Amino acid sequence: MIGWAVTFLVIALIAALLGFSGIAGTAVNIAWILFVVGLILALVFFLMGRRPPI
Repeated sequence: MIGWAVTFLVIALIAALLGFSGIAGTAVNIAWILFVVGLILALVFFLMGRRPPI
């Protein structure tokens, strides 16, 4: 997830440099959503992995 977020962030930066503000804004929003989802999933998996076996 974090890798995809970085990819969309790079796409947004390139689009912004070329003047495509609509595409850049959309790519930044997608990158932000993927980053937050990836962070939440990483936190959940980290906490689930610390439980003792039943």
